Amino acid sequence: MVDVADKAETHRVARASGCIRMQPETLQMIKHGASKKGDVLGIARLAAIQASKKTADLIPLCHPVALTRVAVEFTVDPKQNHVLCTVTTESVGRTGVEMEALTGVQMGLLTIYDMCKSVDRAMSITDIRLLEKSGGKTGHWVWAPASTTGTQ
Repeated sequence: MVDVADKAETHRVARASGCIRMQPETLQMIKHGASKKGDVLGIARLAAIQASKKTADLIPLCHPVALTRVAVEFTVDPKQNHVLCTVTTESVGRTGVEMEALTGVQMGLLTIYDMCKSVDRAMSITDIRLLEKSGGKTGHWVWAPASTTGTQ
C-alpha cells in the first residue's frame, strides 16, 4: 500500500456513473416495480452503498476509507432503454474516494443485472467512469467527454 501518513486530511468527494442497457420490457418491469425479486432499484441502491463501504476488502492495496456519505441515484431513460447509476462518495481523510464511488456504481448495476437476468440475459453494463473528484493534493478534476484526461 502507498504510505499516506504525510498527506493532509482534507474533505474528499468523488462522483462516478455507469449504465445498464436492456430491453424496453425489462426497463418497464423495473420502472413499475413488477420484478418477482422485489424493488430492483431499492435493492441496487443498498448494494451500491454496501459495496462502497467494502471497497478495501475487494480491491487489493486499496486503503480502507471511513466514508462520511454515500449517495446513489438511478435515472431510468426509456428513450435509450437504460438505467443510469450515479454514486457520490465523501470522506475527510488522507486518500481519495474515487475507488469507492466506482465500486458502488458497478455493484449497483450488477445487482440490477442479477435481479432481471431471468427476463433479459442480454443486458449490457457500459460507460463506467469517474465523473468528478475533489480534495487532496491534486485538487478538483472533472471528466471531459472530448478527452480521457479530464480538466482541472
